Amino acid sequence: MQAARPYCIRMMTAVRAMAGIAAALVAIAGCGSSAFTIANASVDASYSCPVGSNNAPYDLHATADADNATSQGVDLRSVSAVMVVADVHGVWQQAVGSEYDAGQVQFSPTTVGASAKAKLQVTIPSACSNGTHKGVADDYGDYTVKLTIVTSAGTFKLTSQNKHRILAA
Repeated sequence: MQAARPYCIRMMTAVRAMAGIAAALVAIAGCGSSAFTIANASVDASYSCPVGSNNAPYDLHATADADNATSQGVDLRSVSAVMVVADVHGVWQQAVGSEYDAGQVQFSPTTVGASAKAKLQVTIPSACSNGTHKGVADDYGDYTVKLTIVTSAGTFKLTSQNKHRILAA
């Protein structure tokens, strides 16, 4: 019996060590990320361009979720936007793949505090034309929007999860 005891003690020590490691891994996994992220970009679903308009300005709105899991605030320095034609129906002035670079655009907030979440609100200036036309079919262009967000935590590039439709009915 004496010979078995040291083996049991060694096994119990090994089991305790493994339990400690497992507990530490669970604790680390439970902490989540410790980074700054921006995700889930979306844009206004559609805009109906008024009949008779010629390069008429309107604002396209985009949002994204900012999550700052760091211990310091993160400054949002600039946001730029590019609209890319993804699909067209009927008569459309731009071909699929054409891009409109809106450049730097308005956004808020400018800071996301430590351990905070925020909804990034972006306003993209756009314009549309819709001359008088015959027929009952709608003409439209669907656009994806690419955002480049420069922050104190790095640069993030997102593409909208949904498309923005400009409708010329």
